[in-house]
Amino acid sequence: MVNPLSSLTIAHVDAERGFSGGEVQVFLLIDGLTRRGHRNVLICPPGSAAALEAARRGVEALGVPMRGDLDALAIVRLAAAYRRSGVDLVHLHTGRAAWLGGLAARALGIPAIVTRRMDRAVRPGWRTRLVYQRCTRRTAAIAPAIVTQLVAGGVPRARIALIPSAVDAARLVPRRTRAGLRAAEGAGEAEVVLLTTAALVRRKGIDVLLDALAALRARGARPRAWIAGDGPQRAALAAQATALGLGDQVRWLGRRDDVGDLLAACDIFVLPSRAEGLGVAAREAMAAARPVLASAVGGLADAVVDERTGLLIPPGDAVALGAALERLVHEPELRLRLGAAGPARVAEGFLPEQMVDAYERLYAEVLRNDVPGDR
Repeated sequence: MVNPLSSLTIAHVDAERGFSGGEVQVFLLIDGLTRRGHRNVLICPPGSAAALEAARRGVEALGVPMRGDLDALAIVRLAAAYRRSGVDLVHLHTGRAAWLGGLAARALGIPAIVTRRMDRAVRPGWRTRLVYQRCTRRTAAIAPAIVTQLVAGGVPRARIALIPSAVDAARLVPRRTRAGLRAAEGAGEAEVVLLTTAALVRRKGIDVLLDALAALRARGARPRAWIAGDGPQRAALAAQATALGLGDQVRWLGRRDDVGDLLAACDIFVLPSRAEGLGVAAREAMAAARPVLASAVGGLADAVVDERTGLLIPPGDAVALGAALERLVHEPELRLRLGAAGPARVAEGFLPEQMVDAYERLYAEVLRNDVPGDR
């Protein structure tokens, strides 16, 4: 355990109104830092999902509207929140937070770091230099692919720390029996059940999964598919499933908070993303000893070890996805072998205490002003 500094007051800035994998990580980090004696203040939009979760958990939080990148008033309000809280360091967790919260930290001379979670290109230019070299001291990238994108965008490699996100084991403890949940969702014990937990957006590749399932159906294989999540593509994806004749195979579960139950009840976890920063859902599946079938993109390509903890296929390739699915559906021994290797893979660097250790080290470097490229 690393605790090189006296108790710090850390402002965590998250500009999102929703709640997804990034927010799960923010609260895991806050919980771990709090246990080590640090004071954490979450700054987020009032009424946001993060604000509601903070209230539920008893986490100190301040509501600051952050309506857009041109919201100059948000910069003023963020600076006031930093002063009022007496923060030692600012940790910026989203793109908008990095811009608005970074400018506020720079105005006050408060050291700041930013975590980059998204697997997408970083555009070179004045804004990237301002955010990643002027407003913040260091950048934490959650996957090697994101490190590569940051460097390509002009961020000096020496200023980037690789800190993978962690798996929240408490989220994965089943509360229902496997048989009970399968029966409730209309799946027999002998049927093979696929599970996807993802926002229903194009980036997640659910449409590719549906095409692969249709190809499998034509060859006589009919695994059930549970899709947990919601989003703007839900109606279009449901229509696609109906058009492909998959209405009796696919269940749209909506948003669920029983991830542990779903993982315990499924046989294969599938995440066919076109792009993915880290893919915490895939790591959760590995922690729950489930084989993972995923696209070889972003953090998924780093986390899922092909033929050891799962199978990796090219993104957007329904033919390859269908072939891999068919293999897993018909080879139960392969499913068991891949699933059994998952927990050990998670322990190699994706546990909450490992993540908190890494951030404490990074905070210490920043507060010592030990920042590469600044001398």
